[in-house]
Amino acid sequence: MTQTAAERGRQVRARLRAAAVALIAERGWAAVSTRLVADRAGVAPGLVHYHYASVRALLVEAATGTMTDLVGELDTLLTGAASPEAGVRALLAALDGYSGTDPASLLFAEAYLAAARDAELRQVLTGILDGLRGRTADWLAGHGVADPAGSAAVLAAALDGLMLHRPLSSDLTSDAVAGPLIRMVNTDITDTSA
Repeated sequence: MTQTAAERGRQVRARLRAAAVALIAERGWAAVSTRLVADRAGVAPGLVHYHYASVRALLVEAATGTMTDLVGELDTLLTGAASPEAGVRALLAALDGYSGTDPASLLFAEAYLAAARDAELRQVLTGILDGLRGRTADWLAGHGVADPAGSAAVLAAALDGLMLHRPLSSDLTSDAVAGPLIRMVNTDITDTSA
């Protein structure tokens, strides 16, 4: 069966995105070049710029697409959890699959660092995180958690922080942090700070 030009184009774009994701994790955002991406994807360098306005545009699409997919997996874990405690435990258990030095963790770290210097990337990442925090807050509110928006923000920041700290602290496991995070979303505790 003969492929159409559009199908071939989609396949090349997918190969370029996969190559960019791998290279961001291996070499760092700033070290990824047209030639490196083309070599990894097995295409001519001119195809990178045929499909993308720049290497930066490719990196943004590749990184944010991967991050959106991973955040979607967290959403699925939360919606499948019967309680806030079960939700926190499910999120932490999923995080145990990441060492902090694995490709996905490195991709997140590199993208966050690049976003500090790239307003467009920062805006896209902010949208991804705001979406995660909003959906988490809605889920927490549905379970009667006090201050669901604040709890969702702290929970998201804690998950990111765990990934950043893991390469430095191998004892920073789910079991080590579950207690404080579960207490934060415990519906049996009344907030006395107000």
